[in-house]
Amino acid sequence: MTTPRVKTTKAFYRTGSTTWFASRHDQRFSYGLHIPSVHETTDTPLPLMVIQHGTGRTASQYRDAMAEFSERHGCVVLTPMFPAGIDDPEDLHNFKFIEYRGIRYDEQLLAIVDEAGERFHIDTGRFLLQGFSGGGQFAHRFLYLHPDRLSGVSIGAPGRVTLIDPDREWWLGTKGFEQRFGAPLRLEDIRKVPVHMVVGAEDTETWEINNPGDSNWMDGADAVGRTRVERITALRDNYTELGIDVTLDIVPGVGHRGMGVLDAVRRFAERVLPRVV
Repeated sequence: MTTPRVKTTKAFYRTGSTTWFASRHDQRFSYGLHIPSVHETTDTPLPLMVIQHGTGRTASQYRDAMAEFSERHGCVVLTPMFPAGIDDPEDLHNFKFIEYRGIRYDEQLLAIVDEAGERFHIDTGRFLLQGFSGGGQFAHRFLYLHPDRLSGVSIGAPGRVTLIDPDREWWLGTKGFEQRFGAPLRLEDIRKVPVHMVVGAEDTETWEINNPGDSNWMDGADAVGRTRVERITALRDNYTELGIDVTLDIVPGVGHRGMGVLDAVRRFAERVLPRVV
């Protein structure tokens, strides 16, 4: 029989929807969590779901939207915050392409996950990673680098996709991947990760994702489709051709709205995360 942990002032801000913590690895970045109440009474390390924000940096909104799921399922929800304007005051897109001016955002996230595992009773060996829009861009590129750390990945409505294609330059494809990141792309390991893709059926506006000349544009980005629906479908087809098992949900009546696809994300999370409560 486990003994409930004594709650202190410090513990109060570390349970439920927590305060925001600066990353010890790099204090320009931070994170918040939802710690379910079962954390206070179980000795079982809790499963982890990481939700990566998009351009709007709505990390706290996603954390709060998944709080009920966290309590019902007994999983910890972690939401990192990667601010805009790092190094370049006008930059909005720094984290989406993994590396930016010497910052490796995949390593920043892994450092945050490890730190959270030191603070809380969490199983950090593998975690579910979910992201929508810019977060969806980050999520599928993170998969290419760290499939061994993922229990699953949910890729939501990325405006720009990176096909697994050694003939296309990064980030349209994976040409030069090993030279860029110092490790090969491990397709066999990627095939072991459950992959979920989701987009709203009405996510068809193109003003934000067809923007030649901007810092997040490469010529050829529109070769796999003009809309997010077309691009995520092309990404699904690319994965399927390579033997990667993918579930694609196209949610009726929803445009480019991350909160509008969360029910599909929850269903996927219930499938891949172990249940504690």
